[in-house]
Amino acid sequence: MSSPETNTPAAANACQRELSISVPADEVRRETETVIQKYSKLARIPGFRKGKVPAGVVRNRFAEEIKSEVVEALIPRAFRAEVEKQKLQPVSQPRVTDLKMEEGQPLHFKAAFEVLPDIEVSDYQELRPEKPDTKVTEEEVDAALNQLREQASTYQTLDDRKVAKGDFAEISFSGTPKEKTEAEQAAASSPEAPSPEAKLDEVLVEVGGENTVKEFTEHLTGAKAGDERKFDVKYADDFGDQRLAGKSISYHVKVKSVKQKQTPELNDDFAKEVGSFDSVDALRKQVRENMEHEKQHQAEHHVKEKLIEDLVAKNDFPVPESMVERAVDARLERGLRALAAQGMRTEDMRKLDFNRLRAGQREAALREVKASLILDKIADKEKIEVSDDDVDKEITIIASQSQQPTETIRARLTKEGALDRIRDKIRNEKALAFLLNRSA
Repeated sequence: MSSPETNTPAAANACQRELSISVPADEVRRETETVIQKYSKLARIPGFRKGKVPAGVVRNRFAEEIKSEVVEALIPRAFRAEVEKQKLQPVSQPRVTDLKMEEGQPLHFKAAFEVLPDIEVSDYQELRPEKPDTKVTEEEVDAALNQLREQASTYQTLDDRKVAKGDFAEISFSGTPKEKTEAEQAAASSPEAPSPEAKLDEVLVEVGGENTVKEFTEHLTGAKAGDERKFDVKYADDFGDQRLAGKSISYHVKVKSVKQKQTPELNDDFAKEVGSFDSVDALRKQVRENMEHEKQHQAEHHVKEKLIEDLVAKNDFPVPESMVERAVDARLERGLRALAAQGMRTEDMRKLDFNRLRAGQREAALREVKASLILDKIADKEKIEVSDDDVDKEITIIASQSQQPTETIRARLTKEGALDRIRDKIRNEKALAFLLNRSA
């Protein structure tokens, strides 16, 4: 193909480029003749045998279709040739404008696209984030063991016993808001509006418990199975459950039973019940090791996040908008998959405010793209490579997580062109691990 003629790239900003490209008339003519020949062989026109339709008839009959195919063939080809000539690396699809194509004349068009910015990563060798303390104290081990005892607790029903502080009341209750906002009143007036009353059954309330609302403790103390209580609760504006914060609720409570919590003692018998431990000392040792491993994992995650935070703060550069948008898309897709896994229905997902969701993901997506570009540049400088074995291991992990055969996952990723993305991801992770080891 003849080299297209072009002017100097014009940049609207550091990541945007626009090329004005001309494809020579001879090249346009040859491509047009190729398309006409194809149509001549395939066209079915009354009065002519298939494959014998004259070129002039084809040209007149399928003028728009031929022009469209010629443009679709020439533009990508000319665009690729020009970006290679100028050693540009587009990171977005070109937006074609000002297309001009007349018979016997060159094909003219403009192509706007984005490229990676020039990045010069600085000061990454000196990064030394402070590491969190990973020491596990005896108090923390004791607290973890007590939590195991709490999880193993049972509840004994106490017959003919009034509720006292420290007991657990098994209740059923309904709660109705005492006042409504104007919006809530309007919604409630609808004939299809659901009842604002909330009902729960078989709820255990620790009377006098640290996290028990005091009105429940006051009105349940002294009650026995079968008793009913009615009372109001005015929740503070900063109450932890935002659905109740600042509201007044009228409760109707029925006591079903009175129970006492039985918590097992911390002894060798308990250790044997919890797992295959011969003694409390063996259980304590395993709990400590688990906590140390978890703290070390959290500390490593913290240091990695701090490394990325420092890298992004120290290296300011423009980011292609197309890359940010793709990162936002990926984050939203992961979020929607998580909602689906939690049981959210498709029709409910369609009601989500996607503009608001996209706006909420933008800052994190921008940081994610910047970090990826910086780590990629560090990997270049440090000559960090990714082997085929590294990719194979990642595919095996993905297959295990999705519970599908490895070859099925490999075939899908190959078809989607995702293997390069996986290789880039591994390379970035290796670059981050390199920085983590240097900071040790």
